[in-house]
Amino acid sequence: MTDTAAVAVLSDIHGVAPALEAVLSEPDVRAARTVVLTGDLLSGPLPRETLDLLRGLGDRAVWLAGNGERELIASHRDHRAPAPDAITPWAARQLSPADIERLDALPATVTLDVPGLGAVLFCHATPRDDTEVLLADSRPERFAEVLAGVADGVRTVVCGHTHMPFVRIAHGRLVVNPGSVGMPYGRPGAHWALLGPGGDAVALRRTGYDRDAACARIARESGFPGAARWAEMYVRHTHTAEEALAAFGPLDGR
Repeated sequence: MTDTAAVAVLSDIHGVAPALEAVLSEPDVRAARTVVLTGDLLSGPLPRETLDLLRGLGDRAVWLAGNGERELIASHRDHRAPAPDAITPWAARQLSPADIERLDALPATVTLDVPGLGAVLFCHATPRDDTEVLLADSRPERFAEVLAGVADGVRTVVCGHTHMPFVRIAHGRLVVNPGSVGMPYGRPGAHWALLGPGGDAVALRRTGYDRDAACARIARESGFPGAARWAEMYVRHTHTAEEALAAFGPLDGR
């Protein structure tokens, strides 16, 4: 049984409510004292359903903003605002003004004390930018540059954004990416992380779920015109780590 002092980290849900439901049913997530949500939560086919599930976490949840939240806010307030894809402006229209105000108030980073790790900084992409790319195989110089502004007392940084889980030590700091709950790259399933006391202070986790049923539900329940195709591309099909690295690699300054 997980120590109740543990912290679960969920990132990049992208409105895939069936994947989120699977993760929230995990005993270790149910037992965790805190669930940190590191951004890109709702920009996907079931934004309202995903929002309701996350609200159900109550005070246990610590919400952070990612580029997905920033893009949803911009699209909601101005339908002519540039969007990264067709689903973002659609998802923005499913949210109420009160929902948008809540997203707009979210911080970009938060630092929490985690037993076994001490002060841990959580963010979406990097501590200084919500779209910056940091990969498991990024150069040491890249890690030094990205983490230069992090306080000396913070020895662990948890980020998301690239949808690829990894744990790496760089310049004396532990850097963790939990991967993506809703749009994983590398291996299928809903990816997340568990931090805290015990034999392993950091554990990368993966929850399997019925992706065929999830695709059928998205096609049936989402009002997004391209929902069935979106689900096929991002839920049923999992891009390989090699494909993702080929796409993201040029963006990390190498």
